[in-house]
Amino acid sequence: MNASRKFAGKVVLVTGASRGIGAEIARSFAREGATVVVNYLNNAAAADAVVAQCQDAGGDAWAVQADVGSPEAVRAMMDAIVLETGRLDVLVNNALRHYAFDPRRRTAFGDLGWADYQAQFDGAVGAAFNTCGAALPHFRRRAQGCIVNIVSNLVEHPVVPYHDYTTAKAALAAFSRNLAVELGPFGIRVNCVAPGLVYPTQASGGTQESFRESLIAATPLRRIARPEDVAGPVLFLASDWSGFMTGQVLFVDGGLVMR
Repeated sequence: MNASRKFAGKVVLVTGASRGIGAEIARSFAREGATVVVNYLNNAAAADAVVAQCQDAGGDAWAVQADVGSPEAVRAMMDAIVLETGRLDVLVNNALRHYAFDPRRRTAFGDLGWADYQAQFDGAVGAAFNTCGAALPHFRRRAQGCIVNIVSNLVEHPVVPYHDYTTAKAALAAFSRNLAVELGPFGIRVNCVAPGLVYPTQASGGTQESFRESLIAATPLRRIARPEDVAGPVLFLASDWSGFMTGQVLFVDGGLVMR
């Protein structure tokens, strides 16, 4: 392994890493020499393909099936990682409760039930609650660790009012900032990456071309994000280049949101 690579010797867990943004994040860490744990829910073949891509990129990797909504499954996954590698350096909470980003078919507020909000809250904050809780003892034991949570630029600019999804992601940003304050004295950093629309992914596949074109026209960099555009900022927040950053939400949307 080339020790000059940024994450050589580091162990990284990426949830929801069998496709889309998560898969690209996993491959990007592997290219920088990390040992990557590819968490997935159902599609073992897709997860195995990402593992092979990570290995081809020069990192070590293996796939672990676990429902991040289950505290027991998450604890078992975390224990297996530490038993196998002796450490965990980076946790990336990317797993997404199923959602279709299609403005034509979005559910208006009057047609939503509280159960819709609760399902998205459980998928975003609940999953992070489980993974962060399971990782924290390992991070505290070594007085270091990095958590990167994937939120959305919709929390600042709800160009389409996906009420339940966006509310859950805003709660995840608040969860992250509270955690950052509490864990900072222990050398543990917590930050968020907030992408705009990322295309193509399974979730964004239903977004019609006319909407994508209008979004491109409103975006200073005049295009829509690709998965690799999100992976770079995640690696930055996980690296010592951002060693004095915590509690931040980094918007990655071509300048649509400026703060």
